[in-house]
Amino acid sequence: MTDKIVRIGGASAFAIDSALSVPQLLTVPRLDYLIFDYLAEGSMGMMGRAAQANPEAGFGSDFLDVHVGPHLAEILGKKVRVIANAGGVNPQALADALARQARAAGFSPRIGVVAGDDLRGRLDEIRMSAPADMFSGAAFPDKILSANAYLGAFPIARLLDEGADIVITGRVVDSAVVLGALIHEFGWGPDDLDLMAAGTTAGHLLECGAQVTGGTFTDWQDVPGWADIGFPVGECHADGSIVITKPEGTGGLVSVGTVAEQMLYEVSDPQAYYVPDVTCDFSAVKLEQVGPNRVRVSGAKGHPPTDSYKVCVTYDTGWRGVVCQPVVGIDAPAKAARQADALFERGRRMLRDRNLPDFRATHYVPIGVEAEYGARARAVPSREVIAKMVVEHDDKLPVDLFIREQHMAISAMSQGTTLNLAAYAMPTTGLFSFLIDKNAVAPVISLDGRALPAAGAVLGGFTLSSLDRPGGPVATVDGNETVRLIDLAWGRSGDKGELFNVAVIAREARYLPYIRAALTADAVAGWFVHLFEGAEPCVDRYDLPGCSALNFVLHGALPGGINASPRLDPVGKTMAQQLMEFPIPVDPAIAATVRGG
Repeated sequence: MTDKIVRIGGASAFAIDSALSVPQLLTVPRLDYLIFDYLAEGSMGMMGRAAQANPEAGFGSDFLDVHVGPHLAEILGKKVRVIANAGGVNPQALADALARQARAAGFSPRIGVVAGDDLRGRLDEIRMSAPADMFSGAAFPDKILSANAYLGAFPIARLLDEGADIVITGRVVDSAVVLGALIHEFGWGPDDLDLMAAGTTAGHLLECGAQVTGGTFTDWQDVPGWADIGFPVGECHADGSIVITKPEGTGGLVSVGTVAEQMLYEVSDPQAYYVPDVTCDFSAVKLEQVGPNRVRVSGAKGHPPTDSYKVCVTYDTGWRGVVCQPVVGIDAPAKAARQADALFERGRRMLRDRNLPDFRATHYVPIGVEAEYGARARAVPSREVIAKMVVEHDDKLPVDLFIREQHMAISAMSQGTTLNLAAYAMPTTGLFSFLIDKNAVAPVISLDGRALPAAGAVLGGFTLSSLDRPGGPVATVDGNETVRLIDLAWGRSGDKGELFNVAVIAREARYLPYIRAALTADAVAGWFVHLFEGAEPCVDRYDLPGCSALNFVLHGALPGGINASPRLDPVGKTMAQQLMEFPIPVDPAIAATVRGG
């Protein structure tokens, strides 16, 4: 097996990530690739709207203006190849714009495009098949903005085989931007399932940028240099192992904890992490600190993929107005709540006076009184509250009326009200997900505008029943000592549609039995019961003995998701922090250890 090392820099976790990542990563000796992940679920709706307004738009413009365009000479001069899903709903338009920009600067990079994911031209056909949303069971919506299948890595690899310097894709699964490079570099095939899983693991670690190098880490105080945080570099080997590191002299931290947190970010079933080319099993993955800011990752297992692609549809759902009013002083929470109620009523009266339908919904979120914590909020009187008010309507005019009228509160309502922090109207977007047979979607690839035959879909027919589920020990506690979960574990949470996951990774393997004993699925459901808004909580727990971790998936706990939830945290980013306060019974010796006794 070759001893070649392929070095891949993860330069972007989302469409408007740091402008400093690319110049930093270009200082890495012998860097082979820069990869970019632009397409969060919220991005597709925005790009779909942009394309409706302008047929030449609908892609990540920062790719041209911030991330790649300004550094194109250095990227090409150092022979660093670029892979990005920045194409959104219009990858060819981005490729054409980049080619024009390059020619104007005297360069002629070979630019490949992966398309075929965009299903907007087949909406009538899809509607006739009457798909139901794979999470909620809802019917197929109207007013479609985007409809994209999540494609895999082999079309990317084919373009690299043909000599592409830059590959721009539409909707591919996030990790494919890394797996495609590794398929090309090492000659992996679709039947190399463990290697497909290893490459997907590498992609999952690198595609979220600085989240694996200390960003959003539980032990934030141990992470130096946020102002110059290092973006990740993966040193990838032909056996599937990868060493995660970062550029020399940068801030941040690469540790077993930072890597473990990112590995389980936005993961549901860690033994059935579905991507188009493989079904990944992370349960036995091993993490080893092999040097300062260097962690070796190995042990991912692969199963055949499913016979379906996931399709993400975004659609227009109307308008939302958001106002954030600070209220300061004695009885601030009560004053802010009364003020919000009064402003909602004034808005409704204005709609009645104009014979307009009522708001579809109104929401009040008091920021500063621990509203996100539900019944576990501390009863500490706050003298500063931000009254977040949200109104929703099918049309923009009622939203605009409310936003204009709410300004009157500064002179007509609570003393201590000051200037708004925000007041804006925005279109709202719904998310609909379903599965489509892989044979019904054909990836389309081109290089420098010339069409090429693309590899066919990777089929497999995986079923969950084929898995052998691991378990783990449960401690019997001697005594009545308790410590906080954060004393025993790291945590990371993230969203997928209307669910979120919380990963809990034991700081030491000996702590895991105590965590498993206390942190049952029912216990976690009770801890977050307020998020289910009266519905029956549904929580799954999964074991990952390889890295001494548990993963919890809370279904339906983010109504509306990233595009539609009015909550302070519509993306589940705060949930691990909330769970970190969970009390864990432990033996006295463990309690003394974690308390420094």
